[in-house]
Amino acid sequence: MFDTVVVATDGSDSVKRAVDIAIDLADRFDAEVHALSVIDASEVDASPEQLRNELRTALETTADAALATVEQRIDRNVATAIREGRPAPEIREYAREIDADLIATGTRGRHGENRLLLGSVAERVVRTSPVPVLTVRQLDPASGGGEESVSDA
Repeated sequence: MFDTVVVATDGSDSVKRAVDIAIDLADRFDAEVHALSVIDASEVDASPEQLRNELRTALETTADAALATVEQRIDRNVATAIREGRPAPEIREYAREIDADLIATGTRGRHGENRLLLGSVAERVVRTSPVPVLTVRQLDPASGGGEESVSDA
C-alpha cells in the first residue's frame, strides 16, 4: 500500500510524534522513508539584510538537527533532504519528485501556537498534495495523552 513515505519535519515538539507514527507505518509496509526539512525562504527574506546569512545558517542548523532526529529514531536507512522555499509547495514538490505514496506531518510546527487545530503549512499540504497526507496532532500531556498509535492521529 505504501512504498515511499515522506516525513516533513521542522524539529518542533509537535512533529516528533508524527515522525514516530510515520516510521511505524513505514515499518508495517516495509516502505522507504524520506525525511524533508524546509527552510522557509519568507523568514529569511523578511529579516534585515545584514542578518540574512546568519539567519539562513541558523535555520540550516535547525533543519540538520531535525533530520538527524529522524535518522536516530529509525533502525534503517532514511533519505534526507533540505529545501529552501515556501514549505507547503516544497513538501508537495518533493513528494511528487520521489513518487511518494504518503506525506506525514505534525499539525503544528515552530510557528503553530497561533493556529488552533491545524497549522498553516499542514493545512496547505493537505489541501494541495497529490498524495494522501497523514497529519498527526501532538497529544496534550494535561489530558492524559494516552498511547501513541495511528488511530490517535
